[in-house]
Amino acid sequence: MSLSAALITERRERTFLVLAGIFLSAMTLLNVVGITRFIQLGPLALAVGVLPYPLTFLCTDLISELYGRGRANFLVSVGLGINFLILGVLTLGAVAPAVPEEVMPPWQILQLAAPVTLPSGAVVESEVGLFQLIYATTSGAVFASMMAYIAAQYCDVQLYHFWKRVTQGKHLWLRNNFSTLLSQLVDSVMVVTVTFGAAFLAGDIALAALLTLVSSNYAFKALCALADTLPLYLAVHWLRRYLQLQPGEYAVAQPVSEATPTP
Repeated sequence: MSLSAALITERRERTFLVLAGIFLSAMTLLNVVGITRFIQLGPLALAVGVLPYPLTFLCTDLISELYGRGRANFLVSVGLGINFLILGVLTLGAVAPAVPEEVMPPWQILQLAAPVTLPSGAVVESEVGLFQLIYATTSGAVFASMMAYIAAQYCDVQLYHFWKRVTQGKHLWLRNNFSTLLSQLVDSVMVVTVTFGAAFLAGDIALAALLTLVSSNYAFKALCALADTLPLYLAVHWLRRYLQLQPGEYAVAQPVSEATPTP
């Protein structure tokens, strides 16, 4: 079926918007729920915020494949800006003066049965504000996430296009898995060590526990990366037809330096 140029352009931009929305939502969930709860999935001990994070790598791989490196790097940069926004809002909420105690809702103050050591290394003795507790557990995770995000996401995009260039646009499974597995290893090591580094140095978390968190974090992401190979193939196959793209063609014009030989 022949489509008008305007309709094709609209389809391509809407598809990019959907992929970008999924990417940014998954990234934001990681930062907001972060390490507020740890769950056990079989042998893996995971922060609940990690659950949606593998979607970010699937989205950047799809955007890299369909829209090129420029769009993928642009999305990663937007995500970095949102990380700064989240950290800024959390910091503003922490430093702003609280309302007087007589009008403060009772659920804003939590009574603790025992002292609690926060990821930052600070110890809360008896009671703590609900927001202060969320800020203490989330702000450090957001900072760690930002550090890992910068390294892992840009690494993923660059490695994806490196393998695409080396294989001359062939072997989608290779560039998908090799780029994601390495970049997620970088992400897992950085996010756990930065988040819990202070607690580890203070002796509040053992090295074995730290290694368990890193290995569980990476194992989950690696399994998701391997499992998304088939969905990636199906999505690329369907979206190329939907977006009216020829093999090796991008949905947006590419600089000459980024052009990939058509397989």
